[in-house]
Amino acid sequence: MDYLASEKRYETMKYNRCGKSGLKLPAISLGLWHNFGGVDVFENGRAIVRRAFDLGITHFDLANNYGPPPGSAEENFGTILKKDFKPYRDELIISTKAGWGMWPGPYGDWGSKKYLIASLDQSLKRMGLDYVDIFYHHRPDPETPLEETMSALDQILRSGKALYVGISQYKPEETKKAVEVLKQMGHHLLIHQPRYNMFDRWIEDGLTDVLENEGAGAIVFSPLAQGLLTDKYLNGIPEGSRASKPWGFLKPEGITQDKLSKVKKLNELAARRNQSLAQMAIAWLLRKPVITSALIGASKVEQIEDAVKTLDNLNFNDDELKEIESILS
Repeated sequence: MDYLASEKRYETMKYNRCGKSGLKLPAISLGLWHNFGGVDVFENGRAIVRRAFDLGITHFDLANNYGPPPGSAEENFGTILKKDFKPYRDELIISTKAGWGMWPGPYGDWGSKKYLIASLDQSLKRMGLDYVDIFYHHRPDPETPLEETMSALDQILRSGKALYVGISQYKPEETKKAVEVLKQMGHHLLIHQPRYNMFDRWIEDGLTDVLENEGAGAIVFSPLAQGLLTDKYLNGIPEGSRASKPWGFLKPEGITQDKLSKVKKLNELAARRNQSLAQMAIAWLLRKPVITSALIGASKVEQIEDAVKTLDNLNFNDDELKEIESILS
């Protein structure tokens, strides 16, 4: 059956300007880190992407190594694009990244110009695209000169294979240097993609200030701490959850009693706000103007629908914020 996008797809989504740029991103974006690879059920991922777009999610985030196996998420997304989204390409923001290990040998990892440009060429072939909207360097490389890595992004922009560039997981000082090098090349750093959630707040120690000062936006990944900031693990580790799988960063040993105690208290506060815990955790992130978008994952359509309902209640009063800080401390 041919896919026809909902005519109401732009009625309820909130779109935020990404730093000092002309680009707006949906407050909720969809990442294809998990559940869209070759080990997963293709039609389930396809249904998630379709529903996301019907709800106004226009931004889909990938990386060369997403799967597993590496590359398969891009291949599957390329199939979805071909089958369902060809008429809608100009309504979509598609991003990919390179910086983690992708193929054997010295040229398939980190931040050399050789690796980044070759990787993007492969990503474009897998997705069947002429260009991506955003291309990221996925992590800083301590051995490759920053000027070389940024010159790769410069070449990618000038070639038209990406419209904007970003970085991920760069610390504050590294980000400042990347911004300056790109400026010297005539480019603006559009966006930074850091990990950020109630349990992982490192970006508050300088990075958000740098991004605000430099006019770059932030799209935060793992906003729900790999599912820990939901009601999923309150009664153990359910079958099929991220913590039950051999890949991914949420391990059973990371679900401590201390964290579960905090999750239960946060869940009670969310209920008083007439939200799910996941919705409150996303709203808490989006309260900061520098956070352009929360990058969520999903294993089922209902999780997309639940996340988008976050937009019904984005405001916190001072007492709620104090209570959250008290719980987290």
